[in-house]
Amino acid sequence: MASIKQRNSGLVQRRTEAIRSAADKDRDSAEEEDEARRGEEEEDDDKGDSKETRLTLMEEVLLLGLKDREGYTSFWNDCISSGLRGCMLVELALRGRLQLEACGVRRRSLLSRKVICKSDAPTGDVLLDEALKHIKETQPPETVQSWIELLSGETWNPLKLHYQLRNVRERLAKNLVEKGVLTTEKQNFLLFDMTTHPLTNSTIKQRLVKKVQESVLEKWVNDPHRMDKRVLSLILLAHSSDVLENAFAPLQDDQYDLGMKRVHTLLELEPEKESAKPNVNELMWAVVAAFTK
Repeated sequence: MASIKQRNSGLVQRRTEAIRSAADKDRDSAEEEDEARRGEEEEDDDKGDSKETRLTLMEEVLLLGLKDREGYTSFWNDCISSGLRGCMLVELALRGRLQLEACGVRRRSLLSRKVICKSDAPTGDVLLDEALKHIKETQPPETVQSWIELLSGETWNPLKLHYQLRNVRERLAKNLVEKGVLTTEKQNFLLFDMTTHPLTNSTIKQRLVKKVQESVLEKWVNDPHRMDKRVLSLILLAHSSDVLENAFAPLQDDQYDLGMKRVHTLLELEPEKESAKPNVNELMWAVVAAFTK
């Protein structure tokens, strides 16, 4: 009798375990289906998002610096030229085309490490592909600081002047015209005529400004490594290009003070320490180091 009870209890226990395992499998498969559905929805969102509204870091920085009605950057801004070259290097790194060489056993500094071409696959952007071609074909490789200077044309070596990317602002503005963000006009400045690019699609610029504002206000995470890499790069490079202030100008005084306080928190970070942490974009921190040295 006792043995029959034991067998029955054993059968019940096995049956219960089987039911539990089946339920666990159903739950796991349901979670996998949810994740797959979410991934498909995100892909659909990306596909649905018009290509004309996807901006590179260079275009975002230029758009922040352009005056909406006048269609040109401040004549007093002498930082945006080198800032845009830094944006190109970071954009190529974010797209998996560039990286820094290994730091080695002695942990060489960011600014002493060379820029290496990781992939020469075309990006679809003429300026980025032109910069990538220069970097790939240059032997021995150059540092981040050297590339910012070479691409800007700030070199005393006449044999390296061919590295300069010319008319970068005008070419970026034309990209934004093609994407429906800006338009093209001629403006008379008494002694000369100048091509200007006033804003036509205010929605895209408002979305960009809101993204910058929210990253240090409503969506502030108090940890640069938890921030989206592209947004973090945008904030740091916009500051290096002296256009970040434009994104915070519309804010109320208390929000402005809080936002700028948090931006300064990011600016006070030490690139060498931050680049040593896992899952970081070393080249982005090298560009920041080049502008803050």
